[in-house]
Amino acid sequence: MSDFEVIVVGGGVIGLAAAWRMAQRDLRVVVLERGEPGGGTSAVAAGMIAPIAEADPAEGPLLRLGIASAQKYPEFVAELQEVTGADAGYLRCGTLMVARDRDEAEALDHELRIRQRFGLEVKHLRPSQARALEPALAPALTAALGFAEDHVIDPRRLCAALAEAVLRSGGELRSHAEVAAVEIEDGVLLRDGERLRAPRIVVCAGVWSGSLAGIPAEARVPIRPVKGQILRLHDPAGAGLLTRVLRMPTAYVVPRGDGRYVLGATVEERGFDTTVTAGAVFELLRDASELLPGLSELVVDELSVGLRPGTADNAPVIGPGAVDGLFWATGHYRHGILLAPVTAELIASAVVDGSPVPEEFSAARFAGVLSR
Repeated sequence: MSDFEVIVVGGGVIGLAAAWRMAQRDLRVVVLERGEPGGGTSAVAAGMIAPIAEADPAEGPLLRLGIASAQKYPEFVAELQEVTGADAGYLRCGTLMVARDRDEAEALDHELRIRQRFGLEVKHLRPSQARALEPALAPALTAALGFAEDHVIDPRRLCAALAEAVLRSGGELRSHAEVAAVEIEDGVLLRDGERLRAPRIVVCAGVWSGSLAGIPAEARVPIRPVKGQILRLHDPAGAGLLTRVLRMPTAYVVPRGDGRYVLGATVEERGFDTTVTAGAVFELLRDASELLPGLSELVVDELSVGLRPGTADNAPVIGPGAVDGLFWATGHYRHGILLAPVTAELIASAVVDGSPVPEEFSAARFAGVLSR
């Protein structure tokens, strides 16, 4: 039996970032990952840091949290590089949101008014202005919005850097360490029979967070998987096809800055299905190629599926749970990469100092839901 001060269940971007911040505060931390650290949903993510482009007027608290986290990113990645020497692939590229026809242009005007109402930075662009910024865009473009403060990061490089940062800060990482049961106020039982003891457990297990054995029904957080199919491509000619994120009503294209691109992503309520389907791939390629014709010349490197962890209100759960010693940092849905810096700080402060978290993201809003 091994003793720690904190056990983090889940080694995706949220679990790794949280463990790093807690290890920096001199806690004996271990991260338990059922696969490889950063190898689950985080590895499939596109990596958009885009609270402004994704602003939803019905999600005011989430918008504010996302903006706060995005503002932390430059310092976050700089510190990460200082600790590890690793480049996390942070790219200050901006975003273009584009329309193909009159209906989409009208919808874009609506999106513009929403952001203006919130006082967010956004620029309306004529088609000629958008094509001057991105010459590879098709003439069919009818309107565009520019978001200079929305950026991207490479989630795979980010997670690798975070894993190294955890180790260099004195934490421990365990791969292929699947938790069979949570033993409240004591620790966890692993699938192989080993017990790890710790007074505090932080659940960062993504779509598996709500089904961990040993957590009382009244203390559980309901999490559902939301399927997303995504493609990774590269240009044999190198970088240059696209320098900004391109967002369309049905797809997005994310540049990595080196000739690699990510095209995604579907949003499907299909449970734990992780199959790649021809129809989804066809639709993503068709819709993106209408506005970025050069995309059809790229080489397909990977087709993959991620399962986003969604709550009933699609907002994350951060902070203490309904029983002593249990904490949550999960349910980030489509915003896990964006919210990693702020979530890590919030959960570390909650665990170490007992600091409160915004009640809009508290586990208390789901108290007893699964016991009814």
